[in-house]
Amino acid sequence: MGNVLPPELRSLLAQRNVDRRTFVVTTLGAGFAAAVLPVGAQTITTPADGLTAGEVKVPAKGGAMAAYRAMPASGGPFPTILVVSEIFGVHEHIRDVCRRFAKLGYYAIAPELFARQGDAGKYTDVQALLKEVVARTPDGEVMGDLDAAVAFARSEGKADVGRLGITGFCWGGRITLMYAAHNRDVDAAVAWYGPTARAYYPNDRTPLDVAAQVRAPVLGLYGGADAGIPNDTVEKFFAALKAAGNAKSDLVIYPDTPHAFHADYRPTYRKDKAEDGWKRATAWFKQHLG
Repeated sequence: MGNVLPPELRSLLAQRNVDRRTFVVTTLGAGFAAAVLPVGAQTITTPADGLTAGEVKVPAKGGAMAAYRAMPASGGPFPTILVVSEIFGVHEHIRDVCRRFAKLGYYAIAPELFARQGDAGKYTDVQALLKEVVARTPDGEVMGDLDAAVAFARSEGKADVGRLGITGFCWGGRITLMYAAHNRDVDAAVAWYGPTARAYYPNDRTPLDVAAQVRAPVLGLYGGADAGIPNDTVEKFFAALKAAGNAKSDLVIYPDTPHAFHADYRPTYRKDKAEDGWKRATAWFKQHLG
């Protein structure tokens, strides 16, 4: 028993390992994540004409973090939206979402938040991806990387980070809620089917734990038939927001709608719900970011 480290020391060593992590993935992969292939025929493709769009390198702890950034080719500075991926990383669908926002006059940036753990886009086994990449990505690291993405956007001179929004899907929907609690400068958030009562990394908190810290108005877009995210946990989170004085937040639960209903490249896509959600999301950002 003499070789067993006390919990405090184990925690300290674990944090030091997190601090020392460097990026093992330094560039974005092409196309869609392997785990989602083949993509559906209904997949939306947004052209980059009229935009400045492509991969950028964001200075962050441990090195240069790959990210996808899109904005109008002229004008600015533009309101800024952080786009946070699902567990599959910044594959083509997330890049397309960035271009959709850019077409509406936003500076959108999606950092590759799993790049220290491995290439999420190359995994074909979702359970292995969750275990080997997602579950090894702590919230503290993610919050720092999102802060770095905001700093990078500011440095480009084309992003108005004084009008800052964030949106994300599934894992990214949860991160959207956590970042809204972390960064008081967030002006609006839209969470697409993000878990509110769970964490992926050991000892991380849940959105429910930090609801009282969220000051930005949050729009939640959820599926009523989402087997992985019980409706009552989502309702409890939004009730906690309002109990803490966040009266402007709003929740939409679409009846008989599955998880990932916005993911137009997957069989879970529900066109009518996705289009309604996108209309609500863009109206939300227009209202709160301009």
